[in-house]
Amino acid sequence: MAGEGDSEPGKSFKLLGFLDVQNVPCARESVLYGSLGSLVMGLGHFLATSRVRRSCDVAVGGFICTMLGYWFYCRYKLAQQRIQQRMLKEGMKNRMLFEGSYLDPGREQTGSERRDS
Repeated sequence: MAGEGDSEPGKSFKLLGFLDVQNVPCARESVLYGSLGSLVMGLGHFLATSRVRRSCDVAVGGFICTMLGYWFYCRYKLAQQRIQQRMLKEGMKNRMLFEGSYLDPGREQTGSERRDS
């Protein structure tokens, strides 16, 4: 039936209704590390102070801080990786374009070619 079992294969999970955890890069890892940070900080605060309500507040704050911290770190690394991939792609294209020509940086120049340049 249409209303039952919304867990169809291939259907993505949206956190808070807008963050598509399956398709957005770094979202899944950020949520996982955030939940781990939440558990560690909340439990640590509870063991240190025995205050339940404050420990829950610390756990929520730990989740937000850890999740956002890892999100920005992961997105920064992803941007660096994409820049490197773009540079490698450009370099490979130029290598194929200039291979065997006088513009090839890997080609040794002869004496007559040095005098011409």
